[in-house]
Amino acid sequence: MTDTRTEADIQLIQRILPHRYPFLLVDRVEQIDGTARAVGIKNVSMNEPHFQGHFPGTPIMPGVTIVEAMAQTAAVMVGVTMELEDKEMLIYFMGIDNCKFRRKVIPGDQLRMTLETLRGKPGGKVWKFRGHAEVEGDMACEAEFTAMMDLPS
Repeated sequence: MTDTRTEADIQLIQRILPHRYPFLLVDRVEQIDGTARAVGIKNVSMNEPHFQGHFPGTPIMPGVTIVEAMAQTAAVMVGVTMELEDKEMLIYFMGIDNCKFRRKVIPGDQLRMTLETLRGKPGGKVWKFRGHAEVEGDMACEAEFTAMMDLPS
């Protein structure tokens, strides 16, 4: 691992994550500190399909998509640090713990997600992260989650 990148734009994110519209939920990762910490950005837009039904007339980003956006940020952090571009990595949730939602996230908001690694090491498949998501400095969500990163043989 000789790469010392400290950020990821959408082109690099798409080379790491298998997700695509409408389920690619991180637009940019603006800080990557190895596998220790990352800060990701999700620009919330009314054009996202979940707003048609959650809830008509009062669009609110579903909590599960906020947690998924945090998990995608963590996967980009690991993928960038371990140079997993174009490796067709798949990521699976294994558990979500201590999840709390503190404020609504609505179209026009910018979700700023800060993730830190609690357990995991390069070459390992199982990782645990703690993260929180904020809008304009207000806590929107916090959670710990465990994920398995699977690379094809």
